[in-house]
Amino acid sequence: MPNAKAPAASRVSLGQLMGTDSSNTLGNVHGGHIMKLMDEAGAAAAIRHAGSKVVTVAVDQMVFHEPIRLGDLVTVSAELTHVGRTSMEAEVSVTAVNLLTGATTHTNTAYFVYVAIDKEGRPSPVPALTVTTEAERKRWEEAVVRRERRLAGK
Repeated sequence: MPNAKAPAASRVSLGQLMGTDSSNTLGNVHGGHIMKLMDEAGAAAAIRHAGSKVVTVAVDQMVFHEPIRLGDLVTVSAELTHVGRTSMEAEVSVTAVNLLTGATTHTNTAYFVYVAIDKEGRPSPVPALTVTTEAERKRWEEAVVRRERRLAGK
């Protein structure tokens, strides 16, 4: 089994300026475009932790609390919250910044689950996640509840 890693070792941030190719006629960014960016950031965090390729196996509820507008700078941040034997949960959050006004908005957060895979495409063991702070422990415990809910099909 590989050496344990801290959640911060998996942290990834992606930034992208929202252009016309990602917006609708209202000047808002398509939710699917943001979901793709979120999956890419979460996968990058999982790959960084596992040191191998990963596949997406689940996404918890995704709710967009605020619109993202054409011209906003979007930052997608991901960090692992929980790992199992071969699976990893990443918390992925999105903020949008209006570059003209500086207004920053948290638009949404979702939890993505990935499984590490080997060269033959089979699930592969991942390093343990070392949680040391109270905030990390709380996120771990919340992730355990989400995992149990997922496994129960709820």
